[in-house]
Amino acid sequence: MTPQSDDLDIERPGALAAYLRATRRIPADEDPRVSTLPGGVSNRTVLVEREGGDSWVVKQALPKLRVAVDWFSPPNRIHREALGLRWLAELAPPGTVVPFVFEDHDLHILGMGAVPLPHDNWKAMLLSGRLEAGHIEQFARLLGAMHHQAWVRRSEVEPIFRDRAYFESLRLEPYYAYTADRVPPARAFLHRLLDDIRSHPLTLVHGDYSPKNVLVHAGRLVLLDHEVIHWGDPAFDLGFGLTHLLSKAHHLPKVRSSFSELAVRFWRLYEAEIGDVPWAPKLETRAVGATLGCLLARVDGRSPLEYLGSAERRRQRAAALALMGDPPLTVEGLTGRFLWEIDARADD
Repeated sequence: MTPQSDDLDIERPGALAAYLRATRRIPADEDPRVSTLPGGVSNRTVLVEREGGDSWVVKQALPKLRVAVDWFSPPNRIHREALGLRWLAELAPPGTVVPFVFEDHDLHILGMGAVPLPHDNWKAMLLSGRLEAGHIEQFARLLGAMHHQAWVRRSEVEPIFRDRAYFESLRLEPYYAYTADRVPPARAFLHRLLDDIRSHPLTLVHGDYSPKNVLVHAGRLVLLDHEVIHWGDPAFDLGFGLTHLLSKAHHLPKVRSSFSELAVRFWRLYEAEIGDVPWAPKLETRAVGATLGCLLARVDGRSPLEYLGSAERRRQRAAALALMGDPPLTVEGLTGRFLWEIDARADD
């Protein structure tokens, strides 16, 4: 008998294996090794190592996210991730996403292939100071390829990903709108930014383009977590990715110059990848705005970066606010000025 949605917790010992047997996704006599994966904020996430060597990751969406403040989102968003997995298999470079395995629309569960061991989380690598130029090249070209290919196939892709409800509830509200309410000096800038992002539905946008959602296996980057993928503004993905590079540059002064170079290289390689799409000419300046909004949101929004201490948060807030008053026009200008502002406040 299949469990009801209110009863099943895939992280509870034995529950997921019993569910997989009951739904005939594995044989009745199979006893897979099941282990909970760390770091799940919006989902329960479990590794299933099957007899014979096949491994899956199974996710179950949570209605209330695991953060300090109240943050809710409908659990059927997991099916947007399933849709994203199937389409990215066609739009992204080969091997950069895991294969789709199954989904359960009643219990809001998604199964996908697991990235083979050994692998490293790219965020953890970066925070330990392990910076490799080849990784940033892949990060840039993967995003550029996804944006470019989706635009080329826009007549097919746009109608499927037009709904942006999950992006609104999991990104725009908790990052920009919530921060605008908490930080009055940034309110006008963030409200303009929200209007700008909403008014540029140009291509397929991942919405969570972050090193924490990238695993590195055999030197190859594999992108995960597609639950807010939508047809939207590519500037958001650029701002989200750049924010993580610049925040880590702030946090790790010994490798700050290397992170600075990687941030600029990320933009330049991405720009080369998208080529002559008609929305390219004005994208850099808008990406700078999205980055400034996200730099502030990652210290004052619903999901602050956990590795920044209180003094670092104060410095990042002050630097972002200073730049919002006179935003740079280029990513290189943003990188230089942001880190100058951080250095100027080193004793704060």
